Amino acid sequence: MPGLNAADLQNFVAADPSGPVVMLNLLRFAPGGEAKYLEYIERFSSSGVNERYGVTIVYGGRGHASLAADAGGDWDMVALVGYPSRQNFLDMVNDPDYQAFEHLRAEAVATAVLQPTTPAL
Repeated sequence: MPGLNAADLQNFVAADPSGPVVMLNLLRFAPGGEAKYLEYIERFSSSGVNERYGVTIVYGGRGHASLAADAGGDWDMVALVGYPSRQNFLDMVNDPDYQAFEHLRAEAVATAVLQPTTPAL
């Protein structure tokens, strides 16, 4: 996945290799990017990659004007994606089947935040 480097991925997995994680995805699209991102989601869902790695899309929604945020704090889309483990996430992004369509995500997104989360409440 572009934007992720090997050292950051290794640190991410090493923090808790087998514990579940939910990724908060904050996405700002390039011009015309939403359609390409939805194509990426369709390919992801139909490829079997999600089932192979136990990935669950918990929530996905379009963003609207923020009620409270710093300048530039509006996002076009927000998604919560669950993984059974951090290792599953790493294995997925390295899977050749995933890499075959990941370019759609890279082309769609101008700016993104990928924030790992674990239950706290």
